[in-house]
Amino acid sequence: MSPAEGGVSSAAHVEDGALLGSGVSVAAGTVIEAGAELGDGVSVGANTVIHAGVKVGAGSVIEDCVVLGKRPRLRPGSSAASVVLDDLVLGSGVTVCAGAVVYASARIGDGAIIGDQAQVREGSTVGAGSVVGRAACVDFGARVGEHVSIQTGVYVTALAVVEDDVFLGPGVYMTNDDTMGRHPRGAALAGPVVRRAARVGGGVILVPGVEVGAEAFVAAGAIVTRDVPAHSAVLGLPARVYRQVDDAEFYDRWH
Repeated sequence: MSPAEGGVSSAAHVEDGALLGSGVSVAAGTVIEAGAELGDGVSVGANTVIHAGVKVGAGSVIEDCVVLGKRPRLRPGSSAASVVLDDLVLGSGVTVCAGAVVYASARIGDGAIIGDQAQVREGSTVGAGSVVGRAACVDFGARVGEHVSIQTGVYVTALAVVEDDVFLGPGVYMTNDDTMGRHPRGAALAGPVVRRAARVGGGVILVPGVEVGAEAFVAAGAIVTRDVPAHSAVLGLPARVYRQVDDAEFYDRWH
């Protein structure tokens, strides 16, 4: 039985104690553990695993081979061990595409799309209406605002902040540790901060702790080693200001 046909396939396994709303469809090979909650009209594809403690909002679409509520396996001393694990909560109208993995304790806002093979780690948030592209990663404790566009293959490092309406082009990489792991246990990581409506082009690298100001523009391939002022455009290795962003380019003029 396909999700479009409605109902729960006889080849799916739904444990006692899982709560399914009205009009839920579940395809063959899917496992839904006790303690999971699916709202009205949720559609679940084939061979998906929904762990205990996952809450899926009404009208959401979970495609094939998705894992929801995964618990992390961490090396000794991992900074991610500080994240308190609790429920994974997906808002209403969320789409999680084929092969994606969304961890326990994450929060996904209404209408967000998590692309094919993407990873959203524990303790992170993805705001309403945002898109996490194919094979992108939002690492633990990162905060992604509303209506953010994260393109294919982007890495949003742990504890980074990406405010509303930001664009991250394909292959943007963020880093958060100047020592590359050679620091005292418990030392704070410094994720980059990308302020509202900034645009970061394909292949850009943001080093630990840098801030990209509101409505700033970072040209493709730049390496950002120092803060980018609001409304500034930068390019190069390292990135340097080459012009100011004109009012005609501002996000609110285009949306």
